Amino acid sequence: MKFTCLSKGGGFHFPPCHMLNVSGFRVLFDCPLDLSALTIFAPIPTDSRTIGDEESSDFAIRESVDTEAGVRKRQKIEKPIDANCLIYAQPWYKTVNNLHLWNVSFIDVVLISSPMGMLGLPYLTRNKDFSAKIYVTEAAARLGQLMMEDLVSMHMEYRQFYGPEESSVPQWMKSEEFELLPSALRKMVLGKDGTELGGWMPLYSAAHLKDCMTKVKKLRYAEETCYNGTLVIKAISSGLEIGACNWMINSPKRNIAYVSGSIFDSGHAMDFDYHALQGSDMIIYSDFSTLLTTEDNEQSTSSDDNNNWEELTKSLSNNDESSEEREKLAFICSCAIDSVKSGGSVLIPIDQIGVLLQLLEQISIFLKSSGLEIPIYIISSVAEELLAYTNIIPEWLCKQRQEKLFSGESLFAHVELIKEKKIHVFPAVHSPKLLINWQEPCVVFCPHWSLRLGPAVHLLRRWCRDPNSLLVLEDETDADIALLPFKPMSMKLGNALVKLQKVKPLLKTLQPKSVLFPEDLGNRVSFTNINSFSVSHYSENETLRIPSLKESSELEIATDLASQLHWSNLKQRNLNITRLKGELLIDQGKHRLLSGNEQDGSSQNKPILHWGSPDPENLLAALSKMGINGHVEQSMTDAESDEACIVHVQDPNKALIEVTATGTIISAADEDLASRIFEAIVNVLEGI
Repeated sequence: MKFTCLSKGGGFHFPPCHMLNVSGFRVLFDCPLDLSALTIFAPIPTDSRTIGDEESSDFAIRESVDTEAGVRKRQKIEKPIDANCLIYAQPWYKTVNNLHLWNVSFIDVVLISSPMGMLGLPYLTRNKDFSAKIYVTEAAARLGQLMMEDLVSMHMEYRQFYGPEESSVPQWMKSEEFELLPSALRKMVLGKDGTELGGWMPLYSAAHLKDCMTKVKKLRYAEETCYNGTLVIKAISSGLEIGACNWMINSPKRNIAYVSGSIFDSGHAMDFDYHALQGSDMIIYSDFSTLLTTEDNEQSTSSDDNNNWEELTKSLSNNDESSEEREKLAFICSCAIDSVKSGGSVLIPIDQIGVLLQLLEQISIFLKSSGLEIPIYIISSVAEELLAYTNIIPEWLCKQRQEKLFSGESLFAHVELIKEKKIHVFPAVHSPKLLINWQEPCVVFCPHWSLRLGPAVHLLRRWCRDPNSLLVLEDETDADIALLPFKPMSMKLGNALVKLQKVKPLLKTLQPKSVLFPEDLGNRVSFTNINSFSVSHYSENETLRIPSLKESSELEIATDLASQLHWSNLKQRNLNITRLKGELLIDQGKHRLLSGNEQDGSSQNKPILHWGSPDPENLLAALSKMGINGHVEQSMTDAESDEACIVHVQDPNKALIEVTATGTIISAADEDLASRIFEAIVNVLEGI
């Protein structure tokens, strides 16, 4: 088995990407986009200037930048980064660069772990050489599709401003242009080692997206599917997001569990089903987000006793994560109430669907308890469809949400809030109905968290200089670069959620035989006192070879075939052996031998199979018992004498037996003598 980490990702919105070669098949885990890299581009201007004025202004800015760049080149001085350093062009999108180094025709299976993990999938499916099977849960497929449709819709604003995409490489990707960028932006474009430029691609079209979704096979949690009769694949809930999952792969040589970002006690999605991962031969741990919290988690268990099941289970089932999540939600809501009380508005460009749904509930509760009649707006091209979908999928939600269904309540509060007209949903900021309904102060949920696309850009420009307004950012957002086009900022800032992880107690509970663990986490989590499994560390863009855990595969034999078996004992190896005839099938990851269409006869009618070379001394003894006399002549070189010799037969007639490593040759004029010598050789050799 071979394992390659193509990208360690960058958090919730940019999950890791891996390639696994198991049982001769290449399996790709996730195909994300690094949307945080969009911050190198300038957003579309929203002021009153015309496009022509803006173009002339941009030209003046670039002329100034070019002049300053020449001075900086000569003086080797780094210019302070500001909004003028951003790229004024239609953005391209950063894919997993190392994935482009692989021939897509060799990929057999693609497993998608979350809606965010499929945002780059159309880049693969539009390739004519791509033929892999794509597996994703039903909920993740639908949510991922909506996210991609919204991304394509928001990108259209750029196209309307800059015109059609350039057919060739855009100006900003030319090497001389990189000299104009500050080092921080240049690193985002080229990567640490300066090799990631090839990962930038123009955004796919709506047609590419539609074609991509037709090639996706949708699964439910715990539903088994079999690829090519060999790999049995199953999705297990991870709790990270609605429809997000971990993967179980059963192959003839090992059972593999792929563990992505997971939450044990989620406030919206079905909880992490870690029990389903027990019994795995190998666990691939891929969640790099634990870098933020693993130091505290080392104290999560007081014992290194691997068999202390009760203690380990208790440490996993506590409510640390849900309480942390609730506290953070309450903090954001209290900040929002303070802002609207002082006359400011609240902008929440959060794309984590679960967080958004919970914030909608909590903020409405806080507003009601404060006696405030403040409108809540949701602005997105897919908002209406998204909110409707999240209220008809109880099987993908946590137990608390499912209980609401049984009691006749809505799964999420936004259904009732929309009916009461406390929440208003609009497809765009320029929607006529929104302009008529608009009131301030207000609370607005909208895309995009990069602050380069969609309604967030327009609303942030409106409120960025209002000290009473509040902007809630995703934790992954680099605020310094993201806010460059909106400075000077007077707006207050808040952050979204940080999720806890429990790495060590999880792995101790699952008790695998071996674990693949990120090298970056190796110094943060110690397994020195754990003897139940081996740990191998992997790093980005390096291939790790893992030996098979089984020397052979199991074979299931049909009953009618098994009844025909006639066993022989191999004396030299102390092994029982038999021969049979049937049809070999590989199905559901298991080897099966079935009766063929032609029924084979009894073992007595089968020609005997022999192997090995006869021992000369044993052969002479067998010949002597049959009245045949001879002697051994070593005619080979000393180096070959142990493997080959010649036996001369004098009586009753002359014959020659040549024994070599590859065969035994009988030379005799008397056919009857040759047959008797053959019988003697058969008696010396083992056969069935």
